[in-house]
Amino acid sequence: MSPQLLSVLILAGMFVVATMLPINIGILAFVASFVVGTFALGLDEKEIFEGFPVSLFITVVGVTYLFSVAKLNGTIDLLVDAGIRLVRGRAILVPWVLFAVAAVLTALGTFTPAAVALLVPVGMSFAFQYRISPLMIGMMVICGAHAGAFSPMAVSGALVFGIVADSGLAVSQAVLFFASLAFNALLGGITYLLLRRRGEESFVERPEPAAGDELPTGGGGVATMVRTQPRVVTWQQRATLVALVGLVVGALAFHLQIGFLALAAGAVLALMDRDNLGKAIDGISWPTILLVAGMVTYVGVLEHAGTIEWVSEGAVHLGAPLLVALVLCLVVGITSAFASSTAILTAVIPMAIPLLLTGSLPAAGVIAAMAISTTIVDVSPFSTNGALVLANARGVDRTRFYRQVITYTCGIVALGPLAAWAVLVLPGVF
Repeated sequence: MSPQLLSVLILAGMFVVATMLPINIGILAFVASFVVGTFALGLDEKEIFEGFPVSLFITVVGVTYLFSVAKLNGTIDLLVDAGIRLVRGRAILVPWVLFAVAAVLTALGTFTPAAVALLVPVGMSFAFQYRISPLMIGMMVICGAHAGAFSPMAVSGALVFGIVADSGLAVSQAVLFFASLAFNALLGGITYLLLRRRGEESFVERPEPAAGDELPTGGGGVATMVRTQPRVVTWQQRATLVALVGLVVGALAFHLQIGFLALAAGAVLALMDRDNLGKAIDGISWPTILLVAGMVTYVGVLEHAGTIEWVSEGAVHLGAPLLVALVLCLVVGITSAFASSTAILTAVIPMAIPLLLTGSLPAAGVIAAMAISTTIVDVSPFSTNGALVLANARGVDRTRFYRQVITYTCGIVALGPLAAWAVLVLPGVF
């Protein structure tokens, strides 16, 4: 049996075991990384751990620590109230506010995980307090971040445009940007409609409303109108707000690693609040970090085995151009659910260039479809974005919420690339 096929079978086995038994799949992934890496590929320890997601680890630890401090000193509640006032008390409109803010941030150059890291903790606190589906809130933030991700100023947009320009293909920047914007806005709308009334069932207990809040409810128990009283802002909360603004500026203007910024800000703020100093670390989502780190490490072993290239090259050699485009969209969607979207785009788009240069397919449509297929699956709990949603959810049954995220991800992986291909590639062929 080839190492590529063996690694895929072991991956499938991990999912089966983790679904049937209450074990963190990250543990299984670390074990599989050792077994496959050592005995099937002959890798040493250093090579096995090359795939360990150091940046992702720091990001999740730093962001969850900072927002744990912000939650303990009351700043999160302050931001939730501000969001309520922004939409004039219509709590159910807040997901669209988060969607729009995320889209603007990424369109202006914020790396997608950085935008999600900034907004998901606030959105999850809002969902917890006002009984709105945390799954819907989290996915709306991610959809918003993807909606702006392919502007000419965005990181992903610049990457794709650079690859395409080097190949000699003529692809409009506006086509890629607006295709991604429209597709993710539509996905956000579908997510909003399907999940908006599923807030109650996500929580393990009903939270107490903040002082001064009124929570009349509409259908499904979701708060429809909320009236808040002005809060007294403490100096710790003012310092936290300054730190959060600094986090945005550091990530957006100076492209600094948001995890390190968050750790530094969280440490300073925690030292200002000695009563809660020891409690803040409890807010770090260690089970999520173990899950994601283990899976991404195993994906690194898959890359050593050549599994991703093996699958991609198999797709390219199918022959029929239209079928190849569909398979490429499916392949990048499935692999990107477990690996870096940026890495997948960099690796797979060049594979499609020879096919596009023949003129048998619409180049702009195929590039846009592949770009969308690669990014929309980042709702996966094994990606930075999905991991941040999982890590910051409050008041939920973790196992049940994890399964909800996985179910949503499976739907996106199964239907998203197919829809992108049907909308962006097929019309240019027929």
